[in-house]
Amino acid sequence: MATKKTTVTTKKLATKTAKKAVKKATKKAGAKKLTKKAAKKTVKKVSKVTLKLNLKTKTAPTAEEIQQAAYFNYVERIQSGLSGSPEHDWAKAEQDLT
Repeated sequence: MATKKTTVTTKKLATKTAKKAVKKATKKAGAKKLTKKAAKKTVKKVSKVTLKLNLKTKTAPTAEEIQQAAYFNYVERIQSGLSGSPEHDWAKAEQDLT
């Protein structure tokens, strides 16, 4: 039961941090689309926070956390104009979070 509660708390904190980071990056970009630099910072910040939370609780990342990180990888890839696939974004997210 304690691990489920911890996982829920971890998800909430990661989601809250991601929303704040995106909001801050959007403000910096002048309420326009995220710039490449802002997107990269957001991805790094969310990945680091999620990783730290998982290390503290010693749990594997959930599918939701991986999905969220994969989405940010996708945004970064599109903003950079790089080619890739959703599978690559997902694999990178898993690697970053473990």
